[in-house]
Amino acid sequence: MTIAPAIEQYLQANELPYELVLHPRVPPKERIRQYVPTVPNDQLAKSVLLEDDSGYVVAVLSATRRLDLGKLRHHLDRRIELTLERDGDDLFCDCAPGTIPALASAYHIETIVDDTLLQQPEVYFESGDVEALIHMSGRNFRALMADLPHGQFTYRI
Repeated sequence: MTIAPAIEQYLQANELPYELVLHPRVPPKERIRQYVPTVPNDQLAKSVLLEDDSGYVVAVLSATRRLDLGKLRHHLDRRIELTLERDGDDLFCDCAPGTIPALASAYHIETIVDDTLLQQPEVYFESGDVEALIHMSGRNFRALMADLPHGQFTYRI
């Protein structure tokens, strides 16, 4: 598998061009940006799984930024908390274990995107596999995320 079936179907349904970027298998808990040196760190998306009594939320941000949980709580007006990566294994069952996809909406999981990622000219994000990234233009990424809530809820690492 190089792309999770749900993610592939979501991309096809949205009819936006993308390409797969293959890379060496990333060891668990390692930052992917250390293994894909050709990808600018600001353009690499990472996803954080959160939850509250209402359910799960995936926050999508640049790999060079850190989630400001207080700002995100204020923005969503919810008392969300970080959850364990392994909680995502049941939610994203066609993805590699520990993978939290940026396209969580393909799984009907609420998603919010940080504005700094939406400003990038190119964006790379996990395909659901541990050996490939999806690459698309920033314009197409913004179109893909257009109906999702967004805001500025991160700070630079």
